[in-house]
Amino acid sequence: MPIGIVESLDHEARGITRLEGKAIFVDGALPGETVEYASFRRKSSYELAHLVSVLKPSTARVEPLCPHFGVCGGCAMQHMEPSAQVAAKQRVLEDSLWHIARVRPETILPPIHGAPWGYRHRARLGVRKVAKKGEMWIGFHEKRSSYITDMRSCAVLPPHVSDLLLPLREMIGSLSIAERVPQIDIAVGEHCTALLLRILEPLKARDEQLLREFADRHVLLIYLQPKGPDSAYRFHPASGPQLSYTLPGFDLEMEFRPTEFTQVNHAVNRLLVRRAIGLLDPRPGERIADMFCGLGNFTLPIARSGAQVVGIEGSQALVERGRECAVANGLAERVEFGVANLFECTEESLAALGQFDKMLIDPPREGASELVKALGKASGPRRIVYVSCNPATLARDAAILVNEKGYRFVAAGAVNMFPHTAHVESVAVFERP
Repeated sequence: MPIGIVESLDHEARGITRLEGKAIFVDGALPGETVEYASFRRKSSYELAHLVSVLKPSTARVEPLCPHFGVCGGCAMQHMEPSAQVAAKQRVLEDSLWHIARVRPETILPPIHGAPWGYRHRARLGVRKVAKKGEMWIGFHEKRSSYITDMRSCAVLPPHVSDLLLPLREMIGSLSIAERVPQIDIAVGEHCTALLLRILEPLKARDEQLLREFADRHVLLIYLQPKGPDSAYRFHPASGPQLSYTLPGFDLEMEFRPTEFTQVNHAVNRLLVRRAIGLLDPRPGERIADMFCGLGNFTLPIARSGAQVVGIEGSQALVERGRECAVANGLAERVEFGVANLFECTEESLAALGQFDKMLIDPPREGASELVKALGKASGPRRIVYVSCNPATLARDAAILVNEKGYRFVAAGAVNMFPHTAHVESVAVFERP
C-alpha cells in the first residue's frame, strides 16, 4: 500500500497527498498526517483513494460523535476538531481566491462560527422501505450512493428532531402508502417544527388519522406535497403557530413556509447578517440594492437601519413572502421588491433599476457573474458586500470586480454555516477607490 503525507484539504474535505507529482485525494485523511491509502479511481492527473490507516495522526483528529459517520453522506468532517474545521475552511476560501482568480483581500475577517451540534434547522431526508429488514429507513443518502442511511439518530439535527427519527419510521411504515412517500423535509422554526411529506398517492382516511395523531403527540405541523413545490399545503393542525425565524439584533421575525429557502443554521445566520450589515454600513438616505434577496434575510435588516432598499429575486413566491414580512415588521415604506432573473442581467436591465449607493449580493452556488459584469465602471455602487456559498464562484466574480470594474478587494472571511460538512460560506467586501 502506498504511503503519503497529507498537505491540505480539498473542497470536499478530502486529504491531498502526492505521488510522483500526481494529486491523490484521500477520504478521511487530515492535513499533516502520514497515511496509508488505497486508490479506487485512477486518472492521468489525479487519483481518488480510501484511507487504509493513519500512521501519524493529526492533533486535530477526534473520534466522530455520530455512529453513522463514514456511511452517512450528511457529514464529511466529524473526525476533525471543530475549531480546526473552521481554520481549514478559511484556508479553502483563501486558496480559492488566489489559485482561481489571483486575488487577495486586503484584510482577512475573523471566521464566523457557532455551536457544532444540533444546528441543522432544515433537512431533506430520503425514505425507503428495506424489505430484507422489514423496516422503513429515513435518513440522508449514504456517501456517493442513492441508498438511504439506516439513521437512528443525528447529532447535527436539533435533539428533539433527532428523537423523532425512530417514531417517524414506525409511523410512515404503518401508512397504506408507505412506499409512496419518497422524502420528508424538516423545518424548525421559533415556535414550531414542521414535517413536509412528499406523497405520490392520495392518503386514505386511516392514513390521515395516523398523521394527525402523530402530529398531536409530538407537537408538529404536517404539510403534504402531492406534486411540485407549489402543491404543498398545511394538513394538520389547520391553524396555530407558523414557521418563523428571528433576527433579534434588528427586531425582526420572518415567517416562511417549509418549501421556501431559509438558512439552515439560524444562530450562525444571525451572526452573518450582523456582520454583513456592519460591513455594508447602511445609512438613512442611502438607496441600497439587495440582489438575490430571497424573502428578505438581508433586505429587512438593511431597511431597519434607515436606508431605502430594493430587493431583487427570481422567485415570485419569495418576493411575495418578502413583502408580507416587510409589512409584518413595519418596514413596507422602506422596501421595494421586484422579480428578475439576475442570471440574465445586462447593463441595460440593471441601469433600469436606478442608481444605488451600495449593494449586497447573496447568490446561489452559481454565483453572480452576469450581475457583476453588468455593473457600470463609473456608475456602480461604491461598496459591495458579497455573501457567497461557493468559494470558486466568489473567486471568479471577485476577479471581475477587481480586474474589470476597478474595485478594491477590502476584506473576506469564512462562515461555518454547516459544521462537519465541506460546505464553505463566506462574506467579502469590495469598494471603489
